Amino acid sequence: MFGLSQCISRLFVSRSAACGAVALTACLALPSAQAQVFHSQQHDFRVVTVVEGLENPWSMAWLPNGDMLVTERPGRLRIIRNGVLSNTSVAGVPMARVGGQGGLQEVAVHPDFESNRLLYLSYAQGNADNSEGTTVVIRGRFDNDRLSDVEEIFRAKAWSQTSGHYGARLAFDGNGYLFISVGDRQAPPAGDLSAHPAQDPTNHQGTIVRLHDDGRVPDDNPFVGRPNMLPEIWSYGHRNPQGLVVHPETGDVWETEHGPQGGDELNLILPGRNYGWPVIGYGVNYRSGLPIHDTPAQAGLEQPLAFWVPSIAPSGLMIYTGDKFPMWQGNVFVGGLSAQHQRLSRVMIDGRHVLDREALLSGELRIRDVRQGPDGYIYIAVDNRVGLPTPIVRLEPADE
Repeated sequence: MFGLSQCISRLFVSRSAACGAVALTACLALPSAQAQVFHSQQHDFRVVTVVEGLENPWSMAWLPNGDMLVTERPGRLRIIRNGVLSNTSVAGVPMARVGGQGGLQEVAVHPDFESNRLLYLSYAQGNADNSEGTTVVIRGRFDNDRLSDVEEIFRAKAWSQTSGHYGARLAFDGNGYLFISVGDRQAPPAGDLSAHPAQDPTNHQGTIVRLHDDGRVPDDNPFVGRPNMLPEIWSYGHRNPQGLVVHPETGDVWETEHGPQGGDELNLILPGRNYGWPVIGYGVNYRSGLPIHDTPAQAGLEQPLAFWVPSIAPSGLMIYTGDKFPMWQGNVFVGGLSAQHQRLSRVMIDGRHVLDREALLSGELRIRDVRQGPDGYIYIAVDNRVGLPTPIVRLEPADE
């Protein structure tokens, strides 16, 4: 019997992609009693397979009846019911602009789903000839495993020919407001950095957006009524926000974003604030390693609460409140996609202050999303860069 890290190694040295996928599946599908035990500062845990055979799973959400919804970036919304992945995808999902980092991305459940049956999806939408794309959010009524009455509630002013940095994370707060992340669409950090699109609030590139659940702009958004500023914007100066969560107890909005080569960030998102990209930061230019910024800090620009150098490529963000890992309650969990530094980062916070960090599952899994399930376990959507089938797994206490 071999452990998870050995299994991942066998995946990459196997003679064929199919053999590698089989090796990974065989390892992750071990029963809980046999699965490798991982040690951490406060809890020992096992990684146990929930389902397997997904293609680039991007986001997870649960319905009140316990069904899990999973988006696959190639354009499918799947249902996991009673521990079984559906053979068919949900009908009525709009067609996405699939390529690079774009496709079908986040799924979010309306806080009042039991009464209104509303689901929200973000995806990369193409223009008429698909030469450009942007981030779009729709909502629709979910009944009988299909989506109907679909309406577009937000289309970002972030059109680009590139296929990356869509952002596309969604999060509801306790008052029913919807927060949306939009990436800078890979606009190069060159020339006059203060003129970069992420520093220009007349577009949505590099922003966090706040809306009513039907797409209307709240009257108390920070830029409402201000000339040359889009009223949907809650904060700006972001690069590629791939994690977004509202703290279930404090209501604070937390975000993670990719730096370039280094400088991934964990941010507390405050209304009207400028988070600095690309004027400040802790990363450097790809390939050359030359500096992008004159300084990592500047008056009037927000500093991250934590940053990573080298990059972990953060994706997925969760604040744990469950009872399966009581010593982790209130901790922030950040997924990592980096080939060299992939991990699950546990960030210990006190209110709005970071106290410490711990790297879990270092080098084990390419993590696209991390969520707390209704059962209190921690669920991870495992991604594969070239689209080989991957599983949803969960962390379970080792002593269960």
